[in-house]
Amino acid sequence: MEGQGAGIGRVLVLAFCVAGIWSAYITQGILQETLSTKRFGPDKKRFEHLSFLNLAQNVVCFVWSLMMIKLWSRKSTGGAPYWSYWSASITNTIGPAMGIEALKYISYPAQVLAKSSKMIPVMLMGTLVYGIKYTFPEYVCTFLVAGGVSAFALLKTSSKTISKLAHPNAPLGYGLCFLNLALDGFTNATQDSISLRYPKTSAWDIMLGMNLWGTIYNVVYMFAWPHGGGFEAVQFCKQHPEAAWDIFIYCLCGAVGQNFIFLTISRFGSLANTTITTTRKFVSIVVSSLLSGNPLSSKQWGCVFMVFSGLSYQIYLKWRKLQKKKKST
Repeated sequence: MEGQGAGIGRVLVLAFCVAGIWSAYITQGILQETLSTKRFGPDKKRFEHLSFLNLAQNVVCFVWSLMMIKLWSRKSTGGAPYWSYWSASITNTIGPAMGIEALKYISYPAQVLAKSSKMIPVMLMGTLVYGIKYTFPEYVCTFLVAGGVSAFALLKTSSKTISKLAHPNAPLGYGLCFLNLALDGFTNATQDSISLRYPKTSAWDIMLGMNLWGTIYNVVYMFAWPHGGGFEAVQFCKQHPEAAWDIFIYCLCGAVGQNFIFLTISRFGSLANTTITTTRKFVSIVVSSLLSGNPLSSKQWGCVFMVFSGLSYQIYLKWRKLQKKKKST
């Protein structure tokens, strides 16, 4: 009975994590799309300074991680010094900014699909730079994802969706998304290196260090750079409180979502987290299509299913490898 109770408790915690990740990031996706397409106020102005979202996200996540460290973390020595995050934060600042900026040129579903193809640059780098050999099923996954994203990009977007974009330009939008993926790869590799060198570093410490440097970089870019647009973004929020509120909720969703990701990884491992976040992306596309007026054609839905079939197969292959390792040990 005790084992059964523990099993039920574990399922409930997993369901709690799924609900938290889905609700936080689906809401954030809706707000991101709203901020990039909506016209605010009686003057019907767009919020053009989407890079400001990156700065706002850094500030909210920095404050949130500081609160979590004060409330929950025990004081310990041996963690990574905060200066060690300076290089990873450069790419972590530029990459997400490119992903957000892409929403001026392509639709939200297209952006989600493009950013779901993270495995493609990883495998290319692994093959060309490190000489890693992948299995045939892994190449099948890559083909499904790459084929689905490419076909979706080549298909004609509906005029209703195009009319909502600030500056429709598919090649530029997809290019920004793929640059985002490449920079994310460097960010993740650097974070892994920091964790290996300083094993006592907690997830909250990483979140604090990354967002501290991210805030510094974005403040310099937004307010010291001639065309940063920070002052214009603040002025827009003063004139349109609705936009300011959307930005705050957007950032809060990101901070809460990171909490649930940390909880999922610590309790159930990275594979469970990958599965939850992958399915969340698919649901985000469905929700966007239903609520935000981005109608997808039957061919485009075929591309969506093609991409997520490849991602699901990849998750299955990872699960099978994990099971084999458990049996061998």
